Amino acid sequence: MLEGNRVSRISVRGLAVASATAVTAVGAVTGVASGNTAPASDDAEATASGATLLADIPAGAQAQVQTASLTQQADSQAIAADATAKKDAEAAARKQAAKDAVAKQKAAEKAEKAAKEAKEREEEEKVASRSATRDASSFAVQSSYTVAEVQAMARQLVPADQFACFSRIVDHESSWNYQADNPTSDAFGLMQALPGSKMSSAGADWATNPATQIKWGLSYMDGRYGSPCAAWNFWQANNYY
Repeated sequence: MLEGNRVSRISVRGLAVASATAVTAVGAVTGVASGNTAPASDDAEATASGATLLADIPAGAQAQVQTASLTQQADSQAIAADATAKKDAEAAARKQAAKDAVAKQKAAEKAEKAAKEAKEREEEEKVASRSATRDASSFAVQSSYTVAEVQAMARQLVPADQFACFSRIVDHESSWNYQADNPTSDAFGLMQALPGSKMSSAGADWATNPATQIKWGLSYMDGRYGSPCAAWNFWQANNYY
């Protein structure tokens, strides 16, 4: 029976029990929509006594309540899905970053190893070149030698990357005169060895053979300074070597 525009509340308890298996309250609407089991009839009676029943809501508003509940559920599910996707993406990014770091480290180690091997090959080639050059001593013995001939010998005996430095020192010391003799100090030869007899370690013909003097001078520069260019650097700072 209707009283005005309101639904009759006759037998509210009975109506609540009857409604408990479907939708008992605004809060229960969400439960039904999400798949939760409705409470047992005894519990429903207790719940119905203090809850707003779907039957208490005007018929025109019931659909809105249900729609709002479903929308809320969908929003919750979307938020949960976004959080899961974000977590998965972060985990994937961490794994990729770790892989990239390992790959980068391996590449760096490989490049370092290649550079080291290249440097070692270069040093070996230099040593081999020097050894081959220094062994090229089969020069014909002459009674005298021109500056050009002496310089040609030096080019065959001195490594190519050191010749310019070697040549500058000889220019300053003797102007490529293998018989240059300093009467005040007993310095002699291309390198102005002091005394000249020191060059006998390279050969007994040190006084007459430019090749012997060049060999001795190269050995002296390598032994004392490391190379002719290092000897030239010292010479520029001190005007002797």
